[in-house]
Amino acid sequence: MTCASLSKHYAVIGNPIEHSRSPFIHELFAQQTGQALRYDKIKAPLDDFPGVVAAFFAEGGCGLNVTVPFKEAAFVLAQAHLSARATLAGAVNTLWMEQGQLHGCNTDGLGLLHDLERLGHAPANKKILLVGAGGAARGVVFPLLDGGCAQLHIVNRTAQRAHQLHQHVISHMPPLASRLSAGGLADAAGSWDIVINATSSSLGQTPPDLPAGLYGPQALAYDMVYGQQPTPFMQQAEKQGAHDTADGLGMLVGQAAASFAIWHGVTPNVEPVLHALRQHLRSA
Repeated sequence: MTCASLSKHYAVIGNPIEHSRSPFIHELFAQQTGQALRYDKIKAPLDDFPGVVAAFFAEGGCGLNVTVPFKEAAFVLAQAHLSARATLAGAVNTLWMEQGQLHGCNTDGLGLLHDLERLGHAPANKKILLVGAGGAARGVVFPLLDGGCAQLHIVNRTAQRAHQLHQHVISHMPPLASRLSAGGLADAAGSWDIVINATSSSLGQTPPDLPAGLYGPQALAYDMVYGQQPTPFMQQAEKQGAHDTADGLGMLVGQAAASFAIWHGVTPNVEPVLHALRQHLRSA
């Protein structure tokens, strides 16, 4: 989909939003692919996300990336025109206007899968623990299962939310039920090949309250949050025996590339942008 507006105004919307590197990423994508655009950050009030989205598009905006805590609210706004990925996720991270109608997609899962493959930890035949059951987690459950993982166990501080996500998945795709389970954080015990933190706990500088002994041989601990230094979850995982740790910077760039492709019809090269962003963070 190509935006007809001459201004080509895009933005990332969330709350908080100050930490977002999306403008940096999309500006590099634009340079790489010869696109002219403006990309901003929008901090939406927690009680008026729909109003801010409506105003953005009414003023000629072309597309929005949606981050915490609005991905499920974005799903509701775009529910008449959702991609299959968004429908399965129950959450939206990419919005755009087409023929006067708001459309939504979820590219988080694509970003995560591509980054796991880049790190040498493709999900096929792996036992995966997913910590969290909010919008970020909802966006990656189906892609991880579709990627062939042997087992996916969802745990959350409020166990009920994990069970709700579990039920959402198997109601849409009953054949996946045998590979999917859910519970509270205390139910995380096991030996896992990949442990993914899909909570925002690292933004608050505290790791999730997980039991020890989660990491099998060669295991990866992956935090969807990113920063200049290893996140609290990554530090926790290293102390508890994880073989590899990674933050979510590669996922961020990967999902942004998928959004960029939806908006502009061209897929940028992720590697140089990821390298530039990592260097930018280290020098900030």
